[in-house]
Amino acid sequence: MVVTKGVVSFHGSLGTSSPAQKGKVKSKVLVFNGAADPFVKPEAISSFKQEMKKAGVDSTFVTMPGAKHSFTNPGATANGKKFNLPLEYNADADKRSWQQMTEFFQKLFK
Repeated sequence: MVVTKGVVSFHGSLGTSSPAQKGKVKSKVLVFNGAADPFVKPEAISSFKQEMKKAGVDSTFVTMPGAKHSFTNPGATANGKKFNLPLEYNADADKRSWQQMTEFFQKLFK
């Protein structure tokens, strides 16, 4: 059995076909989402948070102000323009989310 102490999601999809169940998720969960990401609807955020709470998962949801989808990808802005999608690199959100992830893992693995 593999035990994972923590997982991190950056601008990910929050929906699932198999919701977390109480006592089954042992990992701490850290999620970063862009406040201006039109791919992740407020209802999905609310459902995700409710799912984590109901399942007793130690989770943290961080909203990155002004950030769109793919905010950690330096090529996102060009891809967004090329494919007419709301993708955009955000250097500040990238830096701050990476720092928070680093601190999260340092606490888990000290």
